[in-house]
Amino acid sequence: MERVPILKIGDVLLVSIQVDLEDQSVVALQEDLAERISSTGAHGVVIDISAVEIVDSFIGRMFATIASISRLFDADTVVVGMRPAVAITLVELGLTLGEVRTALDLEKGLAVLRRLGADREVRIEVDEDDEPVQAFS
Repeated sequence: MERVPILKIGDVLLVSIQVDLEDQSVVALQEDLAERISSTGAHGVVIDISAVEIVDSFIGRMFATIASISRLFDADTVVVGMRPAVAITLVELGLTLGEVRTALDLEKGLAVLRRLGADREVRIEVDEDDEPVQAFS
């Protein structure tokens, strides 16, 4: 079984799937990615599937599972490069990708993560004496 490489670029992990996905390799990717998010503190994950030509229901569900795991580690997930045939297959299978955001390409996917990161920044509201009143993200 061939492992899918996970590259770190700043606080983003890039997963470029360049091999045919089999159930076992997707499960390994899920485990590897969870470990890398945990160890690096990454806040974003981009999964490039531009080389993926065929998906089945298991692989489609695993993308949603990966996004859910990423959220538990405070990281957002964007899937980029989805081919029309893959999108059609996912719809025909009745699969929704849950919390998975999509973008046409890597550049647009990184822009989505930047926007989400800006929204995540912690802001502190202070009163007239510069005392913290409420923190929210």
